Amino acid sequence: MSIHISDELKIDCVELPLERDLFLRTLVRELSGTLEDIIGYEEAAGYISIVGQRVGEWINTEYKQALNIKALNASQVAEVCIDLKKRIQGDFYIIEHNNDKIVFGNRACPFGDKVVGRSSMCMMTSNVFGSIAADNLGYGKVALEKTIAKNDKECRVVLYLNQTDESEQSTGREYFNTDLIKE
Repeated sequence: MSIHISDELKIDCVELPLERDLFLRTLVRELSGTLEDIIGYEEAAGYISIVGQRVGEWINTEYKQALNIKALNASQVAEVCIDLKKRIQGDFYIIEHNNDKIVFGNRACPFGDKVVGRSSMCMMTSNVFGSIAADNLGYGKVALEKTIAKNDKECRVVLYLNQTDESEQSTGREYFNTDLIKE
């Protein structure tokens, strides 16, 4: 049995906002939402953290190979974090940068409006930033102080580069490269 579609109906001419980027952002949103609904926020964030760490390792390797260097310094870590987010349509910028921390602002999430209500998706930023810092500097702690996912107007992400009293008091996720930690 064959299906006949009227010559008047041209499916490929229908105006739809369906394209690869929107499809993939929606896919990640629904995946994170399903995980949050079934196993809870903490476990969903844990799974997304694993993916984020692997993506962070990949991105870190790509930048170091492209720059032909073995390790990034703290300023380069900041620049890489900004650059990678711009490449994926985020709008991260530096609010503050010193020897102990980098404070980022962000006006546009790479996931767009698909991130709203899906805080577990922010683990991608946390783990990418944290794993890049830890791999190159030995330590990183990421505090997601404000996020678009939680309906804040902008994100505020603090990347601690050293263990300090301030970093110890901050809630966030810690990342280590035990080969580089100085005793």
